[in-house]
Amino acid sequence: MTATAEEAIRQAVLRYCRGVDRLDAELMFSAYHEDATDDHGVYVGSARGLCDRVVDSHRRYDATMHCVLNHAIEVIDKQHATGEVYNVTYLRRTAAEGTAHLDTWWGRYLDEYECRDGRWAISHRVCVHEWTRSEPLGEPLPIDAQLFRQGAADRGYVVAAAGRLLRSFLDISCCYWRRRAECRW
Repeated sequence: MTATAEEAIRQAVLRYCRGVDRLDAELMFSAYHEDATDDHGVYVGSARGLCDRVVDSHRRYDATMHCVLNHAIEVIDKQHATGEVYNVTYLRRTAAEGTAHLDTWWGRYLDEYECRDGRWAISHRVCVHEWTRSEPLGEPLPIDAQLFRQGAADRGYVVAAAGRLLRSFLDISCCYWRRRAECRW
């Protein structure tokens, strides 16, 4: 039970990060329960309101990457857990004069999780700020950066779908060859 609960909680936290980086408020909100609250310092209120606000505010960035590091989870009982998530966020922006900058945010999420109707999700989150840094970027790597986009057009969605399709094909192939081998013996 504990390992299953912990994995479901980790998946919720990862959906939040993916939702922010893909500018997908619904994916982001899927990490929360409908009545969840969030204290992000500059915003304290409903998780739904936070998701909409964050997606709108992150449109000013060329790209973002929310990285989850240490994630300590304490399962209290079958319906309650708490967690502390270390987070580093990279925010790439173009300044008014046209130069690229990297803003980096280090912090933690202090979470309360609940399992309702078999679904683990965040019921309350507090965002703790540790420190930030902003720096100009040098020349980018010699790659065609135009191939990478945020949102539904992001290649990550296409790659994930292709991976699922390949796994399904391999599962079918393995079953076919396993059955065929069984018939020979």
